[in-house]
Formats: sequence, C-alpha cells, structure tokens
Amino acid sequence: MSDLQISAESFHHQPCLRLRHACGDSVLVALHGAHILSWTSDGRERLYLSPHALFDGHSALRGGVPLCFPQFNMRGPLPKHGFARTSTWTAGTATDAEVDALELQLHSSPAMLALWPHAFSATLRVELAPGILKFAFSVHNTGSQPLDFALALHSYLRVQNLAHLELHGLAAQPYWDDVAQTNRLEPGVVQLEGEVDRVYQAPAEPLILVDGAQQLRVAQSENLADTVVWNPGAAKCASIADMPADGYLQMVCVEAAQVNTPITLAADAHWTGWQSLSLV
Repeated sequence: MSDLQISAESFHHQPCLRLRHACGDSVLVALHGAHILSWTSDGRERLYLSPHALFDGHSALRGGVPLCFPQFNMRGPLPKHGFARTSTWTAGTATDAEVDALELQLHSSPAMLALWPHAFSATLRVELAPGILKFAFSVHNTGSQPLDFALALHSYLRVQNLAHLELHGLAAQPYWDDVAQTNRLEPGVVQLEGEVDRVYQAPAEPLILVDGAQQLRVAQSENLADTVVWNPGAAKCASIADMPADGYLQMVCVEAAQVNTPITLAADAHWTGWQSLSLV
C-alpha cells in the first residue's frame, strides 16, 4: 500500500489535486497552470501564496510555484513567462494503491501553436516524502523540427524574517543583476536588501536557505544551468496589484532555471529538469 494518496478538491473555485503523505505532509496543485499552491510539512506552510492572487481561471497566479515555459520573463515574443502557467492542464491517471507521485500534462493546442509553432507535450511530476518536495518538468518534442525553450520553476518560498535571511551556496558565482543592469560576482552569503532580481550561474552543490532556526535545502538538476533569486523589495511590491504591500517580507523566490541559454530539443526527443526542497 502506498504512503501517498491523491484527492480532488476545489480552492477558490478552481479545480485542484492534493497529494497527501501518511506522515501528514501534503501538496496542493491547481489544474490551472499546473501551479503548486501549497506545500505543508511538519505542520507548517512552506510556500508563499499571495492573498491577492487572481483565481479567475485565466490570470497567472502570484506565489506558489508558477511554471515559466517556454519563455522566461519578457525575453522573447510570447506573453510574460510564456503560456504554461495560464493553460489548463489535465491530470495523469493512477489508482490509490499505485500512487508514487502526482502528474499533470499539457499538450500543444491550436491556440498555443499560433503563438509558438512547435508541437510538444509537457508533464509536471510532483513527488512528496517526509520533509521533501520534488517537482520535475518534462518536455517531449512531438514535432518534426528542433525546438528551443527557456524554463523557470518559479518557487516562492515562505520566510519568517527577511531582514536576517541568508542564502548560502552562491559564493563566487557570477550573476546578472537585473536591477543594476550589470554582471557581478557574488562575494559570499546572499542577504536581501531592497529589490533583488538576479540570474546566477547555478552552483554544483545545493543551496541552504537559513531563516532563523529554520533551514531549507534547495537543489536542482544539473541540466538547469541558472538559479534565479528574486524579491521585489518594498517599493516595487507596493506597485504589484496582486500582492499586498508587505508581501515581500514573507517570501523569496529561489528558482531552478534555464534562461541565459535556451534548451534545444531535437524532434521526438525528451528532456526533464527538476527542483527539490528539503527541510534540514
């Protein structure tokens, strides 16, 4: 008998799937965008979801783990962060006795092909273990020509004390500072002061986010070459309509990503990249 169970439920009138572990941990995923909305472990919520997020079935959701595919931000001709996060995904099939993960799938539609002329299928696989959440994004090029794409697993991590937050593991890594519009080298431990919007060269070892007595291990697959660190800071957060003015104090985004150099996928080829979050 599996330690995991999947159930269907509604959240803000949106269809979702919940994956539960026998230990009490759970993860909630919306079919809209295959968007991870919640991860509770050891009795606490570990992701930040904006209380002003728009659950209208069309808009991108603020917080949780949005999927930025096949474009990152405005780096291309598509809508910001691409269309995966605003598309309706379908649930994979599994019986309760066979559950080892939750899977959602997306297939290219005429509307998508009109925006991005590449046939594909994508899968988000969500795995849950005590104190561990892992999510893997897979792409299958179902067309006859190669395709290029960018990806970010845009994780909003809930924090308790932003002023004393420390992100370890990025020392000596080069990064693009989008606020200062310049390339820099990280001198040591990352601390968040004001607006932070950086694309780091991903390090070989996992990162450790230290939030007071709480620590979170953040790892990503070797085939994702970038790590994005983002916090809007007070001034920018006040201008974000779907986020409270003090929301920046409760979150930091640490994203497994491939944004500086596109991933090229040959016809009929498959690719998978992942991020994992583990309590330390």
